[in-house]
Amino acid sequence: MKSNGQLKITHKKDLSFFEKLYITEIFKGIKLTLTQVFRPKFTRQYPEERWNPPASFRGRPVLVEQDGVERCVACGLCARVCPALAIEVQASETEYWKERYPVKFEINMLRCIFCGFCEEVCPEEAIVMSKEYELTFYSQEEAIFGKDKLLVPAEKLKDRLEFLRKYR
Repeated sequence: MKSNGQLKITHKKDLSFFEKLYITEIFKGIKLTLTQVFRPKFTRQYPEERWNPPASFRGRPVLVEQDGVERCVACGLCARVCPALAIEVQASETEYWKERYPVKFEINMLRCIFCGFCEEVCPEEAIVMSKEYELTFYSQEEAIFGKDKLLVPAEKLKDRLEFLRKYR
């Protein structure tokens, strides 16, 4: 509302004395904490019981291999969109049905933050976040995954690809 050229601000509700002291919010927090404390506990015995992640899980990024050839056309969008600068792509031309392919495709898994931007931007569904969550390295060189470690057949990634197609 404007009156005489000045903006008049009206408050819908003035705070009570207890609300000014945040006592009600403190009690809400205590109530939430107590409900969580007395819930039954759940522990997964990890090495023996493996967790099977859902299709929406974003694990290690992999390249999709279809009919013995990677789907990637080396457009470089994944490398450009990666906020951690973990992806490196070098392209070359070919005489096959796709005009370009990646000569070099590397992901530095120490830099990867598993954001999934590379997966979202890929026009060919060539890079996908897999269900793999166990990553251990003894040296920094082992953490740089080339095409030999990244290529995974499309049959193994079937549920993730279906999930992506459903929600795009």
